Amino acid sequence: MNHAHSLAGSYNIILVVLSLAIPILASYATLDLGIHINKSRGRARNVWTACGAISMGMGIWSMHFIAMLAMHLSIPVTYNPLIVLVSIIPALLASFLALRLISRPTMRLARALLSALLMAAGIVSMHYVGMAAMQMNAFVRYDPLLWSLSAAIAFVASLTALYLMYFVKKKGDQPRIWRRKALAAVVMGIAVSAMHYTGMAGATFLPNGGTAASSDLTSLNNSLLAYAIGIGMLIILAMVFTSTYVNRRFESQSLESERKFRSVIESASDAIILADSRTIIQSWNRGAQLMFGYTDKEAIGQPLDMTIPDRFKQAHADGLRPYLMLEPDDAPGGGRTLELYGLRKDGTEFPIELSLAVWEEEGQPFLSSIIRDITERKKAEHKINQMVYLDPLTGLPNRHLLNDRLKEALDQADESGLMIGVMFLDLDRFKYINDTLGHTMGDLLLVEVSIRLRECVDRQDTVSRQGGDEFIVLLPGTSYEDMTRKAQRILTTFSQSILVGGQEMYVTPSIGMSLYPADGNNRDTLIKNADTAMYRVKEQGKNNFQFYTPEMNEVVSRRMNLEIGLRKGIQKNEFTVHYQPQVDIPTGTVVGVEALIRWQHPKLGLISPAEFIPLAEETGLIIPIGEWVLREACRQNKAWQDAGLPPLRIAVNISSRQFQQSGFAEVVSRALKETGLESKYLELELTESIVQNSAHAISIMHELKGMGIFLSIDDFGTGYSSLSYLKLFPIDSLKIDQSFTRNLLQDSKDEALVHTIINMAHNLGLKVIAEGVETGEQLQYLLLRHCHEAQGYFFSKPVPPARISELLGEQIA
Repeated sequence: MNHAHSLAGSYNIILVVLSLAIPILASYATLDLGIHINKSRGRARNVWTACGAISMGMGIWSMHFIAMLAMHLSIPVTYNPLIVLVSIIPALLASFLALRLISRPTMRLARALLSALLMAAGIVSMHYVGMAAMQMNAFVRYDPLLWSLSAAIAFVASLTALYLMYFVKKKGDQPRIWRRKALAAVVMGIAVSAMHYTGMAGATFLPNGGTAASSDLTSLNNSLLAYAIGIGMLIILAMVFTSTYVNRRFESQSLESERKFRSVIESASDAIILADSRTIIQSWNRGAQLMFGYTDKEAIGQPLDMTIPDRFKQAHADGLRPYLMLEPDDAPGGGRTLELYGLRKDGTEFPIELSLAVWEEEGQPFLSSIIRDITERKKAEHKINQMVYLDPLTGLPNRHLLNDRLKEALDQADESGLMIGVMFLDLDRFKYINDTLGHTMGDLLLVEVSIRLRECVDRQDTVSRQGGDEFIVLLPGTSYEDMTRKAQRILTTFSQSILVGGQEMYVTPSIGMSLYPADGNNRDTLIKNADTAMYRVKEQGKNNFQFYTPEMNEVVSRRMNLEIGLRKGIQKNEFTVHYQPQVDIPTGTVVGVEALIRWQHPKLGLISPAEFIPLAEETGLIIPIGEWVLREACRQNKAWQDAGLPPLRIAVNISSRQFQQSGFAEVVSRALKETGLESKYLELELTESIVQNSAHAISIMHELKGMGIFLSIDDFGTGYSSLSYLKLFPIDSLKIDQSFTRNLLQDSKDEALVHTIINMAHNLGLKVIAEGVETGEQLQYLLLRHCHEAQGYFFSKPVPPARISELLGEQIA
């Protein structure tokens, strides 16, 4: 039978338009569902995929069936229900394949080609299985060329649609996403329709025999069925659109909350890292990027322990194990922290505090790690620890740490039977250096001393600074010979000069030592006895070492009694002032006296100033004692003048602590006013250590000089100070120290020094006084060198005020 005898057909234009609109709308709805599929996980993803496959598959099938019903042949046509239902299956499979593909994170060309081929096969299969469902008094013959063209159209259109569907899910603004979806839906709808009508154009319907008559009733029934299917499909699509719209609104609210939550996470200074149950990083905030140096692209997908050094990875894994092994509901609660070290991208390590938590999302457990950089906290803790246990100046252990180590050493010694040694070390003349050169230089000197002490002992020994210039050395597991050797090493080391701030200094140590258990069986006793031995060294000339002996306690007891007696002596008027005459050498007349304090202890008798003045300096009692001597000397001088004796100048020694106290000039002024003595009859003797601190001394000395007070330098030549102060300060006289005067006829060096000091004083216009004159030969030498005044036992020892009155009376006679 040839083509000329084929059955003629026509199409219902309205149904044709409906058949074109349905796949376009179905494709658009499916793309909406595809976006939800991409965002979903677990069970929700499967539900959305099934809905999308049904929507798209039913849309393709509906288009095909409506288009079939839109065609009107001249013979009655019915459809086999079973085959019609079977034709739906390829459409569903093709749709499912497309949705699975676009839900992949990436789409490669080979996979896309295979998927387009399978999808096209599904559409073609659906079409031709549907054609096979037609029941009529005719058979169908297909044109091979048009059949192949319909299959090619299905393939090309499927491939194009897949790419469009894939890119729809990419990020972008809403108008751009809408345009992508619309374009993809139109292409997919036209592809399905073009494939159908191309296939129909290639189909020829040939009657089996006779002339077929058209049936208006059949045509009407087919049209009604097509409309019913179209309306039903439109209702289904409307439901899909409604569900996606509602879900999108919920998602919009959820995204807004997520954006707010994400902004909080991104603004956090701490690193917030989310990982899955395999500890693979899923989220990486800006705090993590700044802390570790990795961008989010570098970190996401990497194992969580990439931020942990190798030696801490086991501890990190042990901390995560309770969260990974248990169900989320049974895992430890949030707030558990670990202190580890983190590893930056550049390989540097730093201390971190790691807080862990676990939660479940769509049946999958996730870990959150909040990581804080605790470098500054560790530094603060270290600094606090240093403040508690280390001396802030030298970095040596302080008394707290020494006590801990001594207690530990005593516990070990009880078990082992070994001896423990304690050295108590004090620097000789450090106070003089501190007063002369200032506290800054003194601090630098202490630092250098601490370095030398550490070099003189072993690693297991502890060098501790107790305060000021006092150090304690703990020697565990030592012996008498070992302590002697180390003490000698210390003395030898300090026999060499110390360079501090470009200035060469000499400082020597006095060392007292005690041994456990012979000299004490507890911490306090060992330290006290070593301290006692150190004071014994001080008394015997300093710069040496001495082991403790029980007899030393007598010396300590006397010292303690003297300190207590000093405080009471001021209140009980146990002090008196003696006066030593100062004689004009050319005339032999008494022109002044020096006030010298004496202490008559009620039990210990007369105590030498050489014994109690250093103690008064150390305890600070020199200030009230010095004020009393100043006031008493002024009062006595005024009393001599009121008795008609010739006026003379009275010299009062001023200690460095007196001179440095606030308001010293007011103290002197008040003493003069209270006693009524004129200021020109008062001489203040200052030591070289006082005037060396020029910044403080110059203003006070000018203030005193402005009051009319005579100023002199006592014990000139015994200090290490510069001679520049002789031209800077308003000094009236120099006093040659008695150590030079005593040996000037026996020692050529002393004689040269005395001669030099006298000549220098003459050249500077200063008066010069020699102390310690004991022989006529010494006086004759001073006379020949034109020394102005002298004092010493050759004239008189220090005597009570009454004897001075007698001397002045004899001088008048």
